[in-house]
Amino acid sequence: MQQVVQAAIEQQVLRAAQEVESQIDAELHKLETLDDDDIERLRQKRIDELKRLQQKRQEWAQKGHGEYNEIEEKEFFKEMKGEERMVCHFYRNSMPCKIMDKHLALLAGKHLETKFVRVHAEKAPFLTDRLKVWMLPTLAIIKQEKTTDYIVGLDELGGEEFATETLAARLAAVGAIFEDALPALKQQAAEQQQRTMRQGGPPRRSESDEDSDFD
Repeated sequence: MQQVVQAAIEQQVLRAAQEVESQIDAELHKLETLDDDDIERLRQKRIDELKRLQQKRQEWAQKGHGEYNEIEEKEFFKEMKGEERMVCHFYRNSMPCKIMDKHLALLAGKHLETKFVRVHAEKAPFLTDRLKVWMLPTLAIIKQEKTTDYIVGLDELGGEEFATETLAARLAAVGAIFEDALPALKQQAAEQQQRTMRQGGPPRRSESDEDSDFD
């Protein structure tokens, strides 16, 4: 079963990488047919985009982006309001959750476009019930104030020794962070496949059943 899940993940990231490559090829083809006026318009468009991005970065910083903060249950909906992208880690004091914390703190500093927060699951019974959180760690992927995806446990990412880039690729593939993580998807998928083959089977579970189940 784990091998089937791993193969599905690898196919997902490879498809995402292929889509990015196709987009790049199409853009390169367009560039080959541009005249001087087209190039100037593109240059001005790029300048305008950079200005908008700088303004957005300032707005994101004012809203707490760039940091990985803990919030209480009663603060969740306030923190989520108006956010285009938010990743919420439901955690408890366990090693798998600490591992996830380490990677999320790194990503929060690199991806200002997304708000990263964490909630102590055992202190948030309403949220965990509403979002059907049953295993920890669980990441809730929230876009435009709606939960669109989950990352449950660590097995999906390759177990406790997964790389930050693996999580970044997973988040980028579903639009939770900007797609600058996608060019490395093929390499990440290939490396994960090689690790699985060297281990002679699927990665080990990140937690025991007793530790994994949320009760």
